[in-house]
Amino acid sequence: MNIANLNRQEMSPRYRPQVHLHDVQLWDSFLAAQTEMIITKTGRRMFPGYRVKMIGMDPNAQYCVLMDILSVDENRYKFQHGEWVIAGRGEPHIPQRFYLHPNSPCTGQQWMKDIVSFHKVKLTNSCGNCGDGKFLVHSMHRYQPRVHIVQTDDVNTLHLQPMSTFA
Repeated sequence: MNIANLNRQEMSPRYRPQVHLHDVQLWDSFLAAQTEMIITKTGRRMFPGYRVKMIGMDPNAQYCVLMDILSVDENRYKFQHGEWVIAGRGEPHIPQRFYLHPNSPCTGQQWMKDIVSFHKVKLTNSCGNCGDGKFLVHSMHRYQPRVHIVQTDDVNTLHLQPMSTFA
């Protein structure tokens, strides 16, 4: 083996997954309008839908993709004089479960090929109605969806593997 080939092998790129929100303009327009989502006990799908584009994955490696929703702060809000203002301390945050994307596990090549949609995720305000892709959220609170990428081919070992998180 000559030195040129050896150097090329040593300098192989490291894979660093990246996640980009799809429909950013739509999300920004909802943020600018200061809108809120109506939440029901049975659960309501997120609007706009949470869709992401992934890049930087090893095309041949297996990955699981998960989603959760994190409370942004500990405040309750009310809409007053045309804007959202803090109205006091919010409800205690309940640790959320992860939603495992139904395509998991899948190769990096498959994940990077298309937009990854979390259209089946629902938001609910009822503790008894959690699970099955539903996240418990409190009315008049702010939340941030997040995507997590775990390189593994076994769903049962997710908790043992390093996780990359993107908000």
